[in-house]
This record gives sequence, C-alpha cells and structure tokens, in this order.
Amino acid sequence: MGLLSRIAVLYVPARRWAAGGVCESQARLDGKTVIITGANTGIGKVTARDMAERGARVILACRSLEKAEEAAKEIRSQTGNKNVAVHKLDLASLASVRQFAKVINDAEPRLDVLINNAGVMGCPRWETEDGFEMQLGVNHLGHFLLTNLLLDKLKQSAPSRVVTVSSLAHAFTNGMNFDDINYEKDYNPEESYRRSKLANVLFSRELARRLEGTGVTSNSLHPGVIYTELVQHREERIRGAVGEQLSKVASKIMSGFVGVFGKTLEEGAQTTICCAVAEEWENTTGLYFSDCVPKETSAAGKDDEAAARLWDVSERMVGLKA
Repeated sequence: MGLLSRIAVLYVPARRWAAGGVCESQARLDGKTVIITGANTGIGKVTARDMAERGARVILACRSLEKAEEAAKEIRSQTGNKNVAVHKLDLASLASVRQFAKVINDAEPRLDVLINNAGVMGCPRWETEDGFEMQLGVNHLGHFLLTNLLLDKLKQSAPSRVVTVSSLAHAFTNGMNFDDINYEKDYNPEESYRRSKLANVLFSRELARRLEGTGVTSNSLHPGVIYTELVQHREERIRGAVGEQLSKVASKIMSGFVGVFGKTLEEGAQTTICCAVAEEWENTTGLYFSDCVPKETSAAGKDDEAAARLWDVSERMVGLKA
C-alpha cells in the first residue's frame, strides 16, 4: 500500500474521532427566547441557526451590527424563521453591556437560554473601555455582568439555562492570579487566554451554586479545536516573528492540522447546542462538557474557593458591589 493510500485509510477514522459528539436532541424551542453573544460568525452563528431551526426567537448579541444583520438575514433565509433579532453588545464596554441588558429586560417577556459564546484570543495587551485587560474583560467580565443583569429574566422563565463557552485551554494554567488579575505585569497573551477560560469555568460553577433551587442551570464547555477567526492575533504574532512568507507556511500547516484533527464549525457547535437544548441535561448544573457529555475539569477548574473569590472580585470590578 502506497503512502497516499495509507494516509487515506487513516484519514477517515481520524476525522470521525476528531468530530466528537453530536447533539441528537430533536427538542423544539417554539415560544422560547435564546440570546447568543458573538453570533455573527463561527460556532456562534452555527448555534444561532440551529436555535432558529428549532423555532426559537433568537437574539444575536454582537459588537458589529452590520455583520450581525448579515448573519441574521442569512439565518432567516436558511431556516424560514423570521423571528431572528439583532442587538448591539460590545463586551469590552460595561456601558454597552448595561444598555443591552436594559433593552432585553424592558422589551423581552422571557429568556430561556443565554449562551455566553463571544470571545477574543491571544491579542496584544489591549484594554477595554473600562481599563480591563482585553481577554479577561471580554471573555469573563463582560459575560459576568451580562449574566447577572439578566438573571431575574432567566429566573422568571425557568426552567432556563446559562451556557458558557470555555476551552480546554483552561487546563493549562495553574490558576487565577488574583494578585495581578488585570495582567499589568509580564503580560503573556497565551497565559491570559488560558486564565480567562479558567475564569469561564469557575464563573459557571459558582453561578450554578448560587442558582440552586431556582430552575436555572449553568454549565460550561469546551467546543473543540476549531480554526476560526479567534486565531487571527496568533497568526499576526507569527507574521511579526518570522515574516510574511514563513507565516503563510505556518498558517497552512496549522489549518491543515486542524482540518484533520480539529472540528468544522458545525461539529464545534454541537456541545453548545447540546447544553442548550438536550432534554437529558435539563436539570444538570455546575458541570463542564466536551463532545456533548460531562468531562472532568482541571484541578484549578474545581477550586470552589477560587470560584467564590473570583465572583467577589468580579462583582467589584464591574460595579455590582462597592
């Protein structure tokens, strides 16, 4: 058997393994409302389309209204569901988060699923409008404030769900650095990303504890390795380090690797969809999912003391507590 034939034989099982779990739930969401942050692209857009196909009122919460409107138009056309709305939400601005939450609380009669999906990865040390390190600010603090401001609506609509998209990257950091949570010293874009994803896990876990008995569940998840727009800053760093030509080669190698061992956008959205709709997980809370089933987090991800401390620190940072 030649080399190409051997590669072809190995490719199919490799792809099946990489694709991971599939959400098999046929649950309908007619009469229910779903909010998805960062839903104009990537797995957020795929998730929004799935929610629309199930009959939900889907609200795309996005920083770019133009891109969001394009995505909403496409989703309406593909699904036949005209009840797909767009509202501006910039998670790098606490004022924007508060304005978005006010619009939802004033205008929407219910909220059944909140999917905290948007994120940034590996960017330079930028700061949000409020002076937070960008990855912590967008990936964690923006979603922390948003969720808290929408909790009453979620409780009124119970049973309801909060789904927070984290990453396996959370397992590659030893824990939150509360002495320098805003990363003002020795900034490392990769470590900052890993900590922000750990913050997602800890936030989701503490939220579940605080919501016990309310009918609102909270779970986090790893979507899988996916080649999305999130990698753009990493590619820019490679370009700056090795030059344009070598960076193109590196990008091709990376995309080729992900093409075999990573997930498509549709495959990457499956765990989010499962956490949002699967009947068997309706009463499950405080867990971390991957490939549509619960998985163990890292030891840092199960640190309840750190989760409670992060909640307290986050409340103060976003102005929910003096």
